[in-house]
Amino acid sequence: MNPIATKRKRRMPKDWNVTVEVEVETPPIITKTDALPSPGESAILLVDKPHGLSSFGVIRRLRPILGTKKIGHAGTLDPAATGLLICLIGRQATRLQDQFMGLPKTYTGTVRLGQITETYDAEGEVVETRDASHVTDADIDAARQAFLGEIEQRPPMYSAVKVEGERLYKKARRGETIERIARPVTVYRFDLTERRGDDVDFIVECSKGTYVRTLAHDLGGNLGVGAHLAALRRTAIGPFTVEEAWTLEAMREMNAP
Repeated sequence: MNPIATKRKRRMPKDWNVTVEVEVETPPIITKTDALPSPGESAILLVDKPHGLSSFGVIRRLRPILGTKKIGHAGTLDPAATGLLICLIGRQATRLQDQFMGLPKTYTGTVRLGQITETYDAEGEVVETRDASHVTDADIDAARQAFLGEIEQRPPMYSAVKVEGERLYKKARRGETIERIARPVTVYRFDLTERRGDDVDFIVECSKGTYVRTLAHDLGGNLGVGAHLAALRRTAIGPFTVEEAWTLEAMREMNAP
C-alpha cells in the first residue's frame, strides 16, 4: 500500500470561505530496478548512503547525476551511518517530505560497551572507559527491555536540534552543555542479535525522532558501564528497504557517457 496521499487540500481566497480537495499525482518511486528520472522529472528515489558522506553530501552528488537542483531528503543519516535515504526529486516530491519523515525506521548496528564518547557514537572522542567484562548477556537483555514502547529521550548535545535558535552541535563545539527537553519516541523493537566481547549487535525499529546513538548511550548507562554506537545502518523506512535502493556508484556508472 502506498503510504503517500494523492489528494491535497487547497484553501481558496479568504472571502470564498471554502476548502477543496485537488488531485495530486504521486511522483513515481524509483528503485534500483527502475530507470533514473529524467532532468526535470519529479520522483521519489531510494538511495543507499555510503559511509563517510552526509545526507546533504548525497544530494550534492545527485544534482549533476540527475540534472536537477531541487532535491531534498526524508530523514537525516549521520556521516558514519549507512543505509536507506529517501531522496525527493523535484518540487512535487519535496512537498511530500513530512509524510515520508513520519514513517517508522528500522536499523541494524553495534553498541560498544565500556566506552563513552562525547557524541554517543564512534565519531566522537572517548571521554571515559570502564570495564564491561562482568556484564552478562542476561544483563544486556534485561536492560534493553526498559527501552521498549513509548519512552522519553533527550537529544544528544551533538545534534541538529535547535535550542534558542541555535543548533545544539554548535553549542557543543564551544564546550557548552545545556539541559535538553526529553521528547516522547516509540521503540517498537530492540533485539540483540550477536555479541563479540564488548560489541553487541542489534536490530531496532523506532518512530520518527528517535536517536539510536542516544539509545546506545542510555543502554550503557543502565548497565553501569557506559556505551556508544559503534556502527549503524538504516535498513528500512516504512515499507521501503535498502535492498531496493540505488547506490551512488551505480548511478554514476548509469549516467556515464
